[in-house]
Amino acid sequence: MITQAASKIAFLFPGQGSQAVGMGKDLYLNSVAAREVFDEIDDTLGRKLSTMMFEGPDEELRQTENTQPAIMATSIATWRAMEEATGVLQIPNAAAGHSLGEYSALAVSGVLSVTDAVKLVLERGRLMQGACEERPGGMAALIGLDEVTAEEICRESGAQISTINTEQQIILAGDHRSLAMAIDIASARGAKKAIPLQVGGAFHSGLMSPAQSGLNDMIDSLTFHDPLVPLVGNVTAKSLGTAEEVREELRLQLTSCVQWNNTVKFMLNDGITSFYEIGHGRILSGMVKKIDRSASIANIGDFASVLKYATASAS
Repeated sequence: MITQAASKIAFLFPGQGSQAVGMGKDLYLNSVAAREVFDEIDDTLGRKLSTMMFEGPDEELRQTENTQPAIMATSIATWRAMEEATGVLQIPNAAAGHSLGEYSALAVSGVLSVTDAVKLVLERGRLMQGACEERPGGMAALIGLDEVTAEEICRESGAQISTINTEQQIILAGDHRSLAMAIDIASARGAKKAIPLQVGGAFHSGLMSPAQSGLNDMIDSLTFHDPLVPLVGNVTAKSLGTAEEVREELRLQLTSCVQWNNTVKFMLNDGITSFYEIGHGRILSGMVKKIDRSASIANIGDFASVLKYATASAS
Protein backbone atom coordinates (compact mmCIF):
# COMPACT_ATOMS: atom_id res chain seq x y z
CA MET A 1 0.00 0.00 0.00
CA ILE A 2 1.25 3.48 -0.88
CA THR A 3 0.08 6.71 0.70
CA GLN A 4 0.93 10.39 0.50
CA ALA A 5 2.54 11.86 3.59
CA ALA A 6 0.25 14.04 5.73
CA SER A 7 2.88 16.76 6.11
CA LYS A 8 5.15 17.96 3.33
CA ILE A 9 8.38 15.97 3.32
CA ALA A 10 11.33 15.53 0.98
CA PHE A 11 13.74 12.64 0.50
CA LEU A 12 17.36 13.62 -0.19
CA PHE A 13 20.02 11.30 -1.59
CA PRO A 14 23.76 11.85 -0.95
CA GLY A 15 26.51 11.80 -3.57
CA GLN A 16 30.17 10.89 -3.75
CA GLY A 17 32.08 11.54 -0.55
CA SER A 18 29.50 9.96 1.75
CA GLN A 19 30.95 6.44 1.45
CA ALA A 20 32.52 4.41 4.26
CA VAL A 21 33.42 0.76 4.71
CA GLY A 22 30.61 -1.01 6.53
CA MET A 23 27.78 1.14 5.19
CA GLY A 24 24.62 -0.84 4.54
CA LYS A 25 25.81 -4.00 6.30
CA ASP A 26 23.25 -4.00 9.10
CA LEU A 27 20.51 -3.30 6.53
CA TYR A 28 21.67 -6.37 4.62
CA LEU A 29 21.58 -8.48 7.78
CA ASN A 30 18.22 -7.24 9.08
CA SER A 31 16.06 -6.38 6.08
CA VAL A 32 15.01 -8.83 3.37
CA ALA A 33 14.05 -5.93 1.07
CA ALA A 34 17.44 -4.26 1.51
CA ARG A 35 19.26 -7.55 0.93
CA GLU A 36 17.41 -7.99 -2.35
CA VAL A 37 18.67 -4.58 -3.53
CA PHE A 38 22.30 -5.40 -2.72
CA ASP A 39 21.96 -8.79 -4.41
CA GLU A 40 20.37 -7.24 -7.51
CA ILE A 41 23.19 -4.70 -7.83
CA ASP A 42 25.80 -7.44 -7.31
CA ASP A 43 24.12 -9.44 -10.09
CA THR A 44 24.03 -6.41 -12.40
CA LEU A 45 27.73 -5.75 -11.84
CA GLY A 46 28.68 -9.42 -12.06
CA ARG A 47 30.77 -9.13 -8.89
CA LYS A 48 30.33 -8.86 -5.11
CA LEU A 49 30.31 -5.12 -4.58
CA SER A 50 28.43 -5.69 -1.33
CA THR A 51 31.35 -7.65 0.15
CA MET A 52 33.72 -4.76 -0.61
CA MET A 53 31.24 -2.29 0.90
CA PHE A 54 30.85 -4.26 4.11
CA GLU A 55 34.45 -5.42 4.59
CA GLY A 56 36.69 -3.11 2.53
CA PRO A 57 39.45 -2.41 1.82
CA ASP A 58 38.81 1.33 1.88
CA GLU A 59 41.20 2.00 -1.03
CA GLU A 60 39.06 -0.13 -3.33
CA LEU A 61 35.78 1.37 -2.13
CA ARG A 62 37.15 4.86 -2.88
CA GLN A 63 37.67 3.99 -6.55
CA THR A 64 34.97 5.78 -8.57
CA GLU A 65 33.79 2.60 -10.30
CA ASN A 66 33.01 1.16 -6.85
CA THR A 67 32.07 4.30 -4.91
CA GLN A 68 29.22 5.42 -7.13
CA PRO A 69 27.21 2.17 -7.28
CA ALA A 70 27.95 1.55 -3.57
CA ILE A 71 26.44 4.88 -2.53
CA MET A 72 23.44 4.27 -4.78
CA ALA A 73 23.00 0.73 -3.41
CA THR A 74 22.93 1.98 0.18
CA SER A 75 20.37 4.70 -0.56
CA ILE A 76 18.01 2.45 -2.50
CA ALA A 77 18.35 -0.39 0.02
CA THR A 78 17.55 2.03 2.84
CA TRP A 79 14.45 3.23 1.01
CA ARG A 80 13.26 -0.33 0.39
CA ALA A 81 13.88 -1.18 4.05
CA MET A 82 11.73 1.81 5.04
CA GLU A 83 8.94 0.49 2.85
CA GLU A 84 9.26 -2.97 4.34
CA ALA A 85 9.29 -1.70 7.93
CA THR A 86 6.26 0.58 7.56
CA GLY A 87 4.21 -1.59 5.22
CA VAL A 88 2.89 1.72 3.89
CA LEU A 89 5.53 3.84 2.17
CA GLN A 90 5.02 7.55 2.51
CA ILE A 91 5.36 9.12 -0.92
CA PRO A 92 7.38 12.31 -0.38
CA ASN A 93 6.26 15.64 -1.76
CA ALA A 94 9.68 16.04 -3.34
CA ALA A 95 12.91 14.12 -3.95
CA ALA A 96 16.35 15.36 -4.88
CA GLY A 97 19.86 13.97 -4.97
CA HIS A 98 23.22 15.72 -4.79
CA SER A 99 25.17 15.05 -8.01
CA LEU A 100 25.45 11.23 -8.05
CA GLY A 101 22.55 11.17 -5.60
CA GLU A 102 20.27 12.39 -8.35
CA TYR A 103 20.60 8.93 -9.92
CA SER A 104 19.44 7.28 -6.68
CA ALA A 105 16.42 9.58 -6.76
CA LEU A 106 15.62 8.35 -10.28
CA ALA A 107 15.31 4.76 -9.08
CA VAL A 108 13.26 5.69 -6.02
CA SER A 109 10.90 7.85 -8.08
CA GLY A 110 10.31 5.11 -10.66
CA VAL A 111 12.01 6.92 -13.54
CA LEU A 112 14.46 4.05 -14.01
CA SER A 113 14.61 0.48 -12.77
CA VAL A 114 17.32 -0.24 -10.22
CA THR A 115 19.21 -2.27 -12.82
CA ASP A 116 19.10 0.51 -15.42
CA ALA A 117 20.06 3.15 -12.86
CA VAL A 118 23.14 1.11 -11.92
CA LYS A 119 24.07 0.60 -15.57
CA LEU A 120 23.78 4.34 -16.19
CA VAL A 121 25.88 5.21 -13.14
CA LEU A 122 28.58 2.73 -14.18
CA GLU A 123 28.77 4.17 -17.69
CA ARG A 124 28.74 7.72 -16.33
CA GLY A 125 31.67 6.88 -14.05
CA ARG A 126 33.62 5.22 -16.85
CA LEU A 127 33.08 8.16 -19.20
CA MET A 128 33.96 10.71 -16.51
CA GLN A 129 37.20 8.85 -15.76
CA GLY A 130 38.10 9.04 -19.44
CA ALA A 131 37.37 12.77 -19.48
CA CYS A 132 39.57 13.24 -16.39
CA GLU A 133 42.46 11.58 -18.21
CA GLU A 134 41.90 13.55 -21.41
CA ARG A 135 41.41 16.91 -19.68
CA PRO A 136 43.05 16.77 -16.22
CA GLY A 137 41.76 19.05 -13.51
CA GLY A 138 40.48 19.22 -9.98
CA MET A 139 38.17 21.00 -7.59
CA ALA A 140 38.51 23.45 -4.70
CA ALA A 141 36.17 24.46 -1.89
CA LEU A 142 35.62 28.09 -0.98
CA ILE A 143 34.15 28.72 2.47
CA GLY A 144 32.94 32.14 3.54
CA LEU A 145 32.59 33.84 0.15
CA ASP A 146 29.32 34.53 -1.68
CA GLU A 147 28.40 33.55 -5.23
CA VAL A 148 29.10 36.99 -6.71
CA THR A 149 32.64 36.97 -5.35
CA ALA A 150 33.13 33.38 -6.54
CA GLU A 151 32.05 34.40 -10.05
CA GLU A 152 34.59 37.25 -10.01
CA ILE A 153 37.31 34.81 -8.96
CA CYS A 154 36.36 32.49 -11.81
CA ARG A 155 36.54 35.30 -14.36
CA GLU A 156 40.02 36.20 -13.15
CA SER A 157 41.36 32.66 -12.85
CA GLY A 158 39.60 30.69 -15.59
CA ALA A 159 38.02 28.28 -13.09
CA GLN A 160 34.29 27.49 -13.10
CA ILE A 161 31.69 27.27 -10.35
CA SER A 162 30.94 23.57 -10.06
CA THR A 163 28.60 23.35 -7.07
CA ILE A 164 26.80 25.84 -4.84
CA ASN A 165 26.10 23.88 -1.67
CA THR A 166 25.08 26.84 0.49
CA GLU A 167 25.41 30.60 0.19
CA GLN A 168 28.81 30.40 1.88
CA GLN A 169 30.07 27.02 0.58
CA ILE A 170 30.95 27.03 -3.10
CA ILE A 171 32.99 24.50 -5.08
CA LEU A 172 35.13 25.49 -8.06
CA ALA A 173 36.43 23.23 -10.82
CA GLY A 174 39.08 23.71 -13.48
CA ASP A 175 42.53 22.79 -14.66
CA HIS A 176 45.25 22.77 -12.01
CA ARG A 177 46.70 26.15 -12.96
CA SER A 178 43.31 27.87 -12.85
CA LEU A 179 42.48 26.31 -9.50
CA ALA A 180 45.78 27.33 -7.94
CA MET A 181 45.17 30.89 -9.09
CA ALA A 182 41.57 30.80 -7.82
CA ILE A 183 42.69 29.61 -4.37
CA ASP A 184 45.23 32.44 -4.13
CA ILE A 185 42.66 35.05 -5.18
CA ALA A 186 40.03 33.66 -2.80
CA SER A 187 42.45 33.75 0.12
CA ALA A 188 43.27 37.36 -0.70
CA ARG A 189 39.53 38.17 -0.84
CA GLY A 190 39.04 36.93 2.71
CA ALA A 191 37.78 33.38 2.30
CA LYS A 192 37.63 31.49 5.60
CA LYS A 193 38.94 28.48 3.69
CA ALA A 194 40.11 27.98 0.12
CA ILE A 195 41.36 24.43 -0.22
CA PRO A 196 41.86 21.85 -2.97
CA LEU A 197 39.65 18.76 -2.76
CA GLN A 198 40.91 15.18 -3.05
CA VAL A 199 39.00 14.30 -6.22
CA GLY A 200 40.01 12.81 -9.55
CA GLY A 201 38.84 15.57 -11.86
CA ALA A 202 36.94 18.78 -12.57
CA PHE A 203 33.43 17.41 -12.17
CA HIS A 204 30.39 19.45 -13.26
CA SER A 205 32.52 21.69 -15.45
CA GLY A 206 33.40 22.08 -19.10
CA LEU A 207 36.36 19.73 -18.63
CA MET A 208 33.86 16.86 -18.51
CA SER A 209 32.67 17.59 -22.07
CA PRO A 210 34.60 14.64 -23.64
CA ALA A 211 32.15 12.37 -21.79
CA GLN A 212 29.03 14.12 -23.08
CA SER A 213 28.40 12.21 -26.30
CA GLY A 214 28.78 8.80 -24.67
CA LEU A 215 26.55 9.76 -21.76
CA ASN A 216 23.87 11.03 -24.15
CA ASP A 217 23.97 7.72 -26.02
CA MET A 218 23.55 5.75 -22.80
CA ILE A 219 20.68 7.95 -21.64
CA ASP A 220 18.94 7.53 -24.99
CA SER A 221 19.32 3.72 -24.84
CA LEU A 222 17.35 3.34 -21.60
CA THR A 223 13.62 3.45 -20.91
CA PHE A 224 12.68 6.44 -18.78
CA HIS A 225 9.28 6.87 -17.12
CA ASP A 226 7.57 9.99 -15.83
CA PRO A 227 8.48 10.34 -12.14
CA LEU A 228 5.99 9.07 -9.56
CA VAL A 229 7.62 11.39 -7.03
CA PRO A 230 8.17 15.09 -7.85
CA LEU A 231 11.90 15.44 -8.61
CA VAL A 232 13.85 18.66 -8.17
CA GLY A 233 16.78 18.88 -10.58
CA ASN A 234 20.38 19.77 -9.72
CA VAL A 235 20.79 22.09 -12.69
CA THR A 236 17.40 23.78 -12.93
CA ALA A 237 16.57 23.68 -9.21
CA LYS A 238 12.98 23.20 -10.37
CA SER A 239 10.54 20.30 -10.50
CA LEU A 240 11.01 17.72 -13.25
CA GLY A 241 7.64 16.31 -14.24
CA THR A 242 8.30 14.21 -17.33
CA ALA A 243 10.73 11.56 -18.54
CA GLU A 244 12.11 13.92 -21.17
CA GLU A 245 12.73 16.67 -18.62
CA VAL A 246 14.71 14.15 -16.57
CA ARG A 247 16.74 13.10 -19.61
CA GLU A 248 17.64 16.71 -20.34
CA GLU A 249 18.57 17.32 -16.71
CA LEU A 250 21.01 14.39 -16.77
CA ARG A 251 22.57 15.59 -20.02
CA LEU A 252 23.11 19.07 -18.58
CA GLN A 253 24.28 17.86 -15.16
CA LEU A 254 27.56 16.48 -16.51
CA THR A 255 29.09 19.88 -17.30
CA SER A 256 26.81 22.26 -15.37
CA CYS A 257 26.84 23.66 -11.85
CA VAL A 258 24.97 21.72 -9.16
CA GLN A 259 22.55 24.27 -7.73
CA TRP A 260 22.05 22.56 -4.38
CA ASN A 261 21.40 25.76 -2.42
CA ASN A 262 18.61 26.73 -4.83
CA THR A 263 17.30 23.15 -4.93
CA VAL A 264 16.75 23.15 -1.17
CA LYS A 265 15.27 26.66 -1.27
CA PHE A 266 12.85 25.58 -4.02
CA MET A 267 11.58 22.79 -1.78
CA LEU A 268 11.33 25.10 1.24
CA ASN A 269 9.38 27.65 -0.79
CA ASP A 270 7.10 24.84 -1.95
CA GLY A 271 6.16 24.16 1.66
CA ILE A 272 8.51 21.29 2.53
CA THR A 273 8.91 21.21 6.30
CA SER A 274 10.84 17.97 6.88
CA PHE A 275 13.84 16.49 5.08
CA TYR A 276 15.04 12.88 5.28
CA GLU A 277 18.55 12.12 4.05
CA ILE A 278 18.32 8.55 2.72
CA GLY A 279 21.66 6.74 2.77
CA HIS A 280 24.98 6.82 4.56
CA GLY A 281 26.28 9.97 6.22
CA ARG A 282 24.90 13.37 7.15
CA ILE A 283 26.52 15.65 4.57
CA LEU A 284 23.25 16.87 3.07
CA SER A 285 21.64 17.24 6.48
CA GLY A 286 24.39 19.65 7.45
CA MET A 287 23.92 21.66 4.27
CA VAL A 288 20.16 21.93 4.76
CA LYS A 289 20.70 23.15 8.32
CA LYS A 290 23.00 25.90 7.05
CA ILE A 291 20.42 26.93 4.44
CA ASP A 292 17.50 26.99 6.91
CA ARG A 293 18.07 26.34 10.60
CA SER A 294 14.32 25.93 11.19
CA ALA A 295 14.02 22.94 8.83
CA SER A 296 13.38 19.52 10.38
CA ILE A 297 16.11 17.09 9.28
CA ALA A 298 16.73 13.39 9.91
CA ASN A 299 19.16 10.87 8.47
CA ILE A 300 18.05 7.32 7.66
CA GLY A 301 21.01 5.11 6.79
CA ASP A 302 20.99 2.08 9.07
CA PHE A 303 18.43 -0.37 10.42
CA ALA A 304 17.96 1.45 13.74
CA SER A 305 17.02 4.68 11.95
CA VAL A 306 14.70 2.73 9.63
CA LEU A 307 12.84 1.34 12.65
CA LYS A 308 12.69 4.82 14.21
CA TYR A 309 11.19 6.15 10.99
CA ALA A 310 8.63 3.31 10.92
CA THR A 311 7.59 3.97 14.54
CA ALA A 312 7.18 7.69 13.89
CA SER A 313 5.17 7.01 10.72
CA ALA A 314 2.79 4.75 12.59
CA SER A 315 2.07 7.31 15.33
